[in-house]
Amino acid sequence: MNKIIDVINKRVSLRKYADREISKEHLDTIINSAMRAPTAGNMMLYTMLVIKDKDKKKKLSKTCDNQPFIANAPVVLVFLADMQRWFDYYDHCNVKGYCENHDLGYNGPQESDLLLAASDAIIAAQNAVIAAESLDIGSCYIGDIIENYEIHKEMLNLPDWAFPVAMLCLGYYPEEISRTPRSRFDREYIVFDEEYKRLSKEDFNNMYKNTEKKISKDNKFQAENFGQMMYARKTGSDFSKEMARSVKVALKNWDGRKL
Repeated sequence: MNKIIDVINKRVSLRKYADREISKEHLDTIINSAMRAPTAGNMMLYTMLVIKDKDKKKKLSKTCDNQPFIANAPVVLVFLADMQRWFDYYDHCNVKGYCENHDLGYNGPQESDLLLAASDAIIAAQNAVIAAESLDIGSCYIGDIIENYEIHKEMLNLPDWAFPVAMLCLGYYPEEISRTPRSRFDREYIVFDEEYKRLSKEDFNNMYKNTEKKISKDNKFQAENFGQMMYARKTGSDFSKEMARSVKVALKNWDGRKL
């Protein structure tokens, strides 16, 4: 197995970090690797924020679903889906005047632009994850950066067309840490040839048979099976509702308004 594949397969989400700062050389390597990620039209529709300030990290640990380990990460990277930079550049280039002279509509970013920029940002984030892992620097994705849009907008000085879609906590692996990658679903339930396949009851029973064994009868969600537990814990949870609310607020800016 080559080194890159080995790094990918051994990677785990790290929430406890060695008590030392990430070197400038290593951080630069991670950032440069992220910037080499594939990007739509070579437009690089994302921005990376490097967070080292202790107060900001502490606040993020609270606004991102109260996860204390975020405050202890030596570096936090926030990845923004960013169309603001391009529209600032369009203003610089008098694109509005160009559109008026050529009978073209000049409209702001819309939902499709957000999705495309989010893809760019998350691809870059994953490049950062793999580069970090190769340097013995662990990482943990924080999807909760999507929550509390108004707070994060003010804290990070975000313009209307820059939305945080991913956050990474980074730090060196502690010497005593045990790396045990978590299992994944079998390929037959995730990868299909040519077209989508809806899973049958038998498929679901086989897919989750090992997971179901781990559900305690006296679990705090009073769930009878893994599906019920996961809905209560994730999809139907308070943080998920806040995430939905937050995204709806942000989406009001991505309405393709006439400029």
